[in-house]
Amino acid sequence: MILTVTLNPSVDRALDVDALIRGEVIRAADSHIDPGGKGVNVSRALLANGVSSTAVVPAGGAEGDQLVDLLKGEGVDMLAVPIAGRTRSNITLAEPDGTVTKVNEAGPTLSDAEFSQVSEAVLAAAGSADWVVICGSLPPGPTIAAFTDLCERLVKSGSRLAVDSSGPALLAGVAAGAALIKPNREELAEAAGTDLATLGDVIRACERLREAGAGTVLASLGAAGAVLVDDAGVLAGVSPVSVPRSTVGAGDALLAGFLAAGARGEAALVEGLAWGAAAVSLPGSRMPGPHDLDRTRIRIDPDPDPGRPLRRD
Repeated sequence: MILTVTLNPSVDRALDVDALIRGEVIRAADSHIDPGGKGVNVSRALLANGVSSTAVVPAGGAEGDQLVDLLKGEGVDMLAVPIAGRTRSNITLAEPDGTVTKVNEAGPTLSDAEFSQVSEAVLAAAGSADWVVICGSLPPGPTIAAFTDLCERLVKSGSRLAVDSSGPALLAGVAAGAALIKPNREELAEAAGTDLATLGDVIRACERLREAGAGTVLASLGAAGAVLVDDAGVLAGVSPVSVPRSTVGAGDALLAGFLAAGARGEAALVEGLAWGAAAVSLPGSRMPGPHDLDRTRIRIDPDPDPGRPLRRD
């Protein structure tokens, strides 16, 4: 079982529009409402592919009730921790060429007591989990010290911890000795303090995170694929998508596929890339199932050229 933790979940409404024009009335061609948040998406992707998962989410207000109902409707096993604030709502505008515009609320403030309740729920459930996966941004309220303490307690308890976050929260996971770190290109560049123009830049940045305490680093690079750096060395892979529809949740699907396939080596990287590419081919924040996956298009390079320029999405 994989336990996912989304400290700032959301209700996500995705609208398909012909074109995004400021100041104009825009009619949506289609719309989708999904439970949102990076860890929630990981659980949804795992469930869609028959992998056991439990999602821990703080939930409050009418949107919190809606989030819980949406998760129940999809059959996601969850631990919902009640909070006083209102769960945030996010809006995604998707254009036919794959361009996505997101408007994300900051989310409710978690009090010290509420964050402690969430932390204790995570720690209590972690003992039966193969992985504990903390994903997404921190909501207003919790300090980095409190988040670091949660990560350290999980690692000390013997849990295999994966962190997919940004800024100080990502670095807190690294310092705590997380077994897996999954930054995207922007998050990795911020953590390394440098621009990432080539594959070599990405590899060196991943190695810095490992030197700082992380076990495995899986860097998702959008159209440029992904890079895996672990004790066995370096692998790079790409996953071409013929008709991109939405990039929302693609990195979450990649992480879910990687974990589902054992989180190690080429087979896991292939699975992660296949799940991520499938998510890009689907509307809104829908997560792919087995019928959406095409592993034949994945290309893995066991000896990547460090001078190769990175594609832009």
